[in-house]
Amino acid sequence: MKFKGKVWKFGSNIDTDGIIPARYLNSSDPKELSSHCMEEIDPQFAKKVKKGDIIVANRNFGCGSSREHAPIAIKAAGLSCVIAKSFARIFYRNCFNMGLPILESSTIYDEVEEGDEIEVDLKKGTIFNVTRGTEFHAQPIPPFMQELVQDGGLMKHVAKQRR
Repeated sequence: MKFKGKVWKFGSNIDTDGIIPARYLNSSDPKELSSHCMEEIDPQFAKKVKKGDIIVANRNFGCGSSREHAPIAIKAAGLSCVIAKSFARIFYRNCFNMGLPILESSTIYDEVEEGDEIEVDLKKGTIFNVTRGTEFHAQPIPPFMQELVQDGGLMKHVAKQRR
């Protein structure tokens, strides 16, 4: 799986309330959730983000509560993936369960600027900064996790296996 998009850069310890505020958790509608994605940090984010764009964050992205609404909001907003130095454990797992691709990279955060265009190859774990002409490496996603993402998440993967 390959993605190409504009970078939206966020710092460390972005919690699930920052991704999707708790006051919107009464809805499970992806479109509704996407309209509030990252609004605590950038109230206009959902209006500015374009399909295929990519979040690049520092450490501990997705910390806080274990709500699945956070990766749903990100994915429904049109973001193709999230790259961070590290992720909170439960958020990491929820992303794959919901079919949102994520990568861990210890170097990219310090080497990209918001607005840069990057290309991501999940299978190889490579990230190419088209704007600056530089390449980075991340831990490739294991094949089974790639299958989950490709199938649209855990539930869709299980349903596919039963056919």
